[in-house]
Amino acid sequence: MQKGTIEVKTENIFPIIKKFLYSDHEIFLRELVSNAVDATQKLKTLASTGQFKDELGDLTIQVEVDKKKKTITIRDRGIGMTQEEVEKYINQIAFSSAEEFVKKFKTKTEAEANAIIGHFGLGFYSSFMVSEKVELITKTYKKGGSTKAVKWECDGSPDYTITDSDKKERGTDIVLHVDKENTDFLEEYKIRELLTKYCKFLPVPIQFGTKKEEEPVEGELDKDGKQKTKSVEKPWIINNPNPIWKKSPSEVDDEAYKEFYRELYPMSFEDPLFQIHLNVDYPFNLTGILYFPKAKQNYELQKNKIQLYCNQVFVTDSVEGIVPDFLTLLHGVIDSPDIPLNVSRSFLQSDQNVKKISSHISKKVADKLEELFKKDREGFEKKWDDIKIFIEYGMISDPKFYERAEKFVLLKNTDSKYFTLEEYQKHIEVNQKDKDKRTVYLYTTNHDDQFGYIEAAKERGYDVLMMDGMLDSHFINTIEQKLKDTTFARVDSNSIDKIIHKEETELPSKLDEKQKEQLKEIITKSIDNKQFDVTFESLSETDAPFMITQNEFMRRMKDMSALGGGPMMGLGNLPDSYSLVVNANHPTMAALLEGDVEVNELKVKQLYDLARLSKNLLKGKELNDFVKRSLQTII
Repeated sequence: MQKGTIEVKTENIFPIIKKFLYSDHEIFLRELVSNAVDATQKLKTLASTGQFKDELGDLTIQVEVDKKKKTITIRDRGIGMTQEEVEKYINQIAFSSAEEFVKKFKTKTEAEANAIIGHFGLGFYSSFMVSEKVELITKTYKKGGSTKAVKWECDGSPDYTITDSDKKERGTDIVLHVDKENTDFLEEYKIRELLTKYCKFLPVPIQFGTKKEEEPVEGELDKDGKQKTKSVEKPWIINNPNPIWKKSPSEVDDEAYKEFYRELYPMSFEDPLFQIHLNVDYPFNLTGILYFPKAKQNYELQKNKIQLYCNQVFVTDSVEGIVPDFLTLLHGVIDSPDIPLNVSRSFLQSDQNVKKISSHISKKVADKLEELFKKDREGFEKKWDDIKIFIEYGMISDPKFYERAEKFVLLKNTDSKYFTLEEYQKHIEVNQKDKDKRTVYLYTTNHDDQFGYIEAAKERGYDVLMMDGMLDSHFINTIEQKLKDTTFARVDSNSIDKIIHKEETELPSKLDEKQKEQLKEIITKSIDNKQFDVTFESLSETDAPFMITQNEFMRRMKDMSALGGGPMMGLGNLPDSYSLVVNANHPTMAALLEGDVEVNELKVKQLYDLARLSKNLLKGKELNDFVKRSLQTII
């Protein structure tokens, strides 16, 4: 037996490893299984180059939990180590790295320290975060020289022992003697959960326990003539060593993509709309699959559905700042060996490779969308209502993506016809110019609620866009800033002739200023003066006598603020403010200046309620009173 003391001057190195090496103790399992995978992959590489000539045999990595002994064992059949290699890689290199880490750690905050962990070979020592003692039993693959198996033990102090071992098979066993504070890791469900989370797609099979499967009994049928089966205990392989993102896109069909999506998201009941397969080897290595999910409602979209991997090892599912923000609404996986594994997310966000990868992913997504648009426009239009939120988000948040998406972003009108930005500009530029030569894009946010206003616009030959999506208020603002001499106006923001103000449609008022003042006094007695401001306009006699409108700028700012990110934060909490537009040219207005005062007030009340009813603003007691009043006039 050999005893020794690891040459570490810093006495508190283990407490720091135990407490601060990683922000989450559960990461120990990822590190140890990843090391086992590395050892196995190295052996396979040696075999492929002829340096290892024996049979590889079963290379499955085994994870075992013994609750009575309070141990967790990770066993591989990889390259193994000699005693000299144990002393070099476990004692000297790793601990010198650990000591360097401690020195740097002392001058950093905890968050800053997390960002430098990736520069040290400390994965093995994550085992001490959950263990009071760690054993490493290993036997080298090499022939010739010393091939004795060795056992290394350490109890979390600088002292260790190395003894001979009777281990017969090559490879390495790591045995963790779990301490009192971490006994939850001795629960099988917990280990299975962590293996599924971190090791689900590692490239070497990983076994944890067994499970029963039904197998057919050859040549035997039951009394109903059906194939007999028997229950068989089989190793439970928890991972998929060959995920389809590692394959060439030409090798994968649509059904395989859908099947993999269901593997990633077993609780998802709908297939994705389509996917983008990333496969890049220059100027960096990047593979992955990004899915556009189908969302019935905008609020069903969730972030943190993209899983980030480094060489098939799970890193994080919180990818904001690592991929473009608008793509965090997508689902799928991204895998790159150029993404550091053992670092904090804040470090990832500032890493130059990660920034390049983020930019490249954005470009690939735009290229794929443009390809789909050009290849099958009809199919693209059918998907539009589901994918528009991703594209609009990208155009709002990323100027480069906006430039790419201009070619395929679509606008849909109330007749369900689709136009690109360029097509729509040509479609309306002549007819929908106002007297100031600005092109006015009319839109609705609710076809049913604003139906009367839409019809009034269509009667004048105008086109109305459907802009009823979650991000449309922001998107409208973005387009207005990009397009020259263009403005957007919701179709109920004013009378249509005032929204698209043309000199030839201006009508003189049939009421003078004195009559308007008299009429305003009659009207204000019957309306809510706090919510409604009374204005007069000279409209056609066939237009409604009373019309309710909302100021375009204030309503849009309020909508944007309510969603978040609006320029006037908190405005979304203010009550809605409306204008009651009085049509000065409607025959009813002149009649209200004459006759019985009480009758006129009743008429005003009825016209006011009709206007509110058309905007869905009449509710509760007021709606009930309106119905009763209407019935009385009929009866």
